[in-house]
Amino acid sequence: MAEDLDTMDIVIVGAGPVGMTLALALAESRYRIVLVDSRPRGAWAGDPRALALSYGTRQLLESLGAWNGTAATPIETIHVSQRGGFGRTLIDAADYGIPALGYVMRYRDLAATLDARIAAVQRLDNSTISEVKAGSAAVEVLLDCDGEMRRIAARLIVHAEGTPGQDADVRVYEYRQHAVVAEVRPFPEHGRRAWERFTPDGPLALLPLGQDYSVVFTVPPVKAGDLLNLDDDGFLAALRAQFGERIDFITSGPRASFPLALRVRQKLAAARQVWIGNAAQSLHPVSGQGFNLGLRDSWELAAALRAHAGSDAGAALALASYARGRRIDRSGSMAFTDGLVRTFSNDLAPLRIARGLSLLTLDLLPPLRHFVARRMIWGARAWP
Repeated sequence: MAEDLDTMDIVIVGAGPVGMTLALALAESRYRIVLVDSRPRGAWAGDPRALALSYGTRQLLESLGAWNGTAATPIETIHVSQRGGFGRTLIDAADYGIPALGYVMRYRDLAATLDARIAAVQRLDNSTISEVKAGSAAVEVLLDCDGEMRRIAARLIVHAEGTPGQDADVRVYEYRQHAVVAEVRPFPEHGRRAWERFTPDGPLALLPLGQDYSVVFTVPPVKAGDLLNLDDDGFLAALRAQFGERIDFITSGPRASFPLALRVRQKLAAARQVWIGNAAQSLHPVSGQGFNLGLRDSWELAAALRAHAGSDAGAALALASYARGRRIDRSGSMAFTDGLVRTFSNDLAPLRIARGLSLLTLDLLPPLRHFVARRMIWGARAWP
């Protein structure tokens, strides 16, 4: 028997940074909101993951009073090159009059800051969705709240956790690559420089985090298993061989691996339902676009809902406005990351030459380089 809960305007499913950002952006609106999460509150406290946040994301979080500058390591320059080929591009924050191109922050630090800012938002933790029934006037959500069944009648449900599911509306492209992640200590010090090194196996990213680099080492699945099985010295040797001699690596922390795919929900909105963040699209980690795109989803959805605050939160007009407004940013981010992976993850000589010429052109033509940089920093706002 399900227990009834007061009717809500909006149910946000997922209390990760994307869901919490949406809750914070709507906290002072007229909408009655409940934030639902499958985990206990604060489950992120031990999460060691590092996030690459663009300067545009810093601006977004600052506007919400949720920027934790003490936990962020700035990226002042990004060096882009390819292994075994000529050409390179250097992107410098000073060219744009900003303190950093982006920042690296631990997931737990961002989550803690957002969580403190939404203390007054109603929550249901340890709760999972058992059933969703969308009608013309409301959506009914059946929840398993730590063994107790509860029912919510709402105007809108926002899916903000998980990845796009296996259904007809989801397009999937498997990259046949795994990302091996770790933290390593460089020598000399990183000097707040990030590296994006394209190799035949896939992109290798070094992101400054404290005194260390957060490494995203993209390789075929078999090589990923081999890298996980190496001891620290063996892993550092493999990293040196893949990266080159510009930097040495002297210590390594624990390693983990996960498969990479492009998973995209074709329709962002349906009857009284909308998908944001990783629930809407999961991108390759190259150039760090996916998480920033998800936070922009939250910001834009909140703006669309606030613009229709005098009406039904799940009204088709508000959802259509949101989906239409996200089209350019989503498609541009997906095309940018997917194009990089497909173009650079091979060792064909003609393409290696073409890549080198492209990198050299970017370096020699500031307007073109600036366009690419602005796209990475601000998303669709960089487009003419």
